[in-house]
Amino acid sequence: MQAVARRIITGILGRADIRVGGDRPWDVAVHNPRFFSRALRGSLGVGESYMDGDWDTGSLIQFFRRAMGTGLQDHPLLRLNRLVKEIHARLANLQTRTRSRAVAEEHYDLDHRMYALFLGPWNQYTCCFFDDTDDLEEAEVRKLEMICDKLELGPDDRVLDVGCGWGGFAKYAASTRGCRVIGISLSDEQIEYARRYTAGLPVEIHRLDYRDLPASSLGPFDKVLICGMIEHVGYKNYPGLMGVIHTVLKDEGLFLLHTIGNRHDTVVVEPWTEKYIFRNSMAPSMRQLVGATEERFVIEDWENYGHYYVPTLQAWHDNFNRNWHRIRALEGSRPFDERFRRMWNFYLMSSRAAFEVEDLHLWHLVMRRYGSRPGVYARVNRLSSPRTQAVERPAKRAVSASR
Repeated sequence: MQAVARRIITGILGRADIRVGGDRPWDVAVHNPRFFSRALRGSLGVGESYMDGDWDTGSLIQFFRRAMGTGLQDHPLLRLNRLVKEIHARLANLQTRTRSRAVAEEHYDLDHRMYALFLGPWNQYTCCFFDDTDDLEEAEVRKLEMICDKLELGPDDRVLDVGCGWGGFAKYAASTRGCRVIGISLSDEQIEYARRYTAGLPVEIHRLDYRDLPASSLGPFDKVLICGMIEHVGYKNYPGLMGVIHTVLKDEGLFLLHTIGNRHDTVVVEPWTEKYIFRNSMAPSMRQLVGATEERFVIEDWENYGHYYVPTLQAWHDNFNRNWHRIRALEGSRPFDERFRRMWNFYLMSSRAAFEVEDLHLWHLVMRRYGSRPGVYARVNRLSSPRTQAVERPAKRAVSASR
């Protein structure tokens, strides 16, 4: 059986010009022959065997770039394990209230000190905008400035941040635009940190499921941001989420959705990522998003910044490995051991490759409630003279991002 598995996996890798035992950076060095039988389980087996040290490669990014660029992940044999999950996702709702807490508890509730050692000072755990810069902090600021500008934030705005993370956007928007920000999250670790991080500012952080917003006393809102949260909602719940935002957003308000986008319709993320990184998650396709917004919102602007995720993920990877000795020394409920290090590198480099080969994108959608448009959205109006900012932009880094 082992010989048969070796022959099959060697042949599949060969389609991407990846050799077992080769000496090129993207070739595979097998340390334990069980790798071949485990790899028959697709991404789950390949990833778990990498975490366990069964195989290595001189360059994970080159390995993934070749594998994904030639579509190895879509090989019928390797898709069998994913098929089981897809059937489950179609028969059941993987993002119920109870299941929605899984990713918060298993990923976002990890010790923030670990995240602080690879993220930038504004705690941005979504794509940063490396526009004419190679500095992570500057890329974080440019991303936050872009969001504030697209939402046309001003001091009179009440802003809802759905899935507020560690409070980076809330702190930046409240400090530079003078607006009031209400953030909601399901992660206890993130909520506790965000409240400390935004102390003294017009910011409120609540533990709340988005489904409970209409019944809460928090709304209505002038502006709404969902940044890196809809990936945890699931396709069956997109219409419900859009209905909630439609309910709490004022007429003429603006809604910005910042999300990873999939090149095709799917109902699950691939099995290894689902088990070890983002439980019960998936990236939406264009069709799935458009279908959920119909009769509720008009999409005023849709832009793709997927290219910027490549340097973002590389910066996180470099910081993570540069600070690994400090991460490993952290004491907490979960050990940051060698298996964790290999898991995190597998995650970061496989994600980077997915954006490089454009399996994944990064989209910004700016929307208004259907029937409430006051005019042409200023950012896309190219027929008039350059627009005057509704709010005077402050000098960058006018506020400290100190943790």
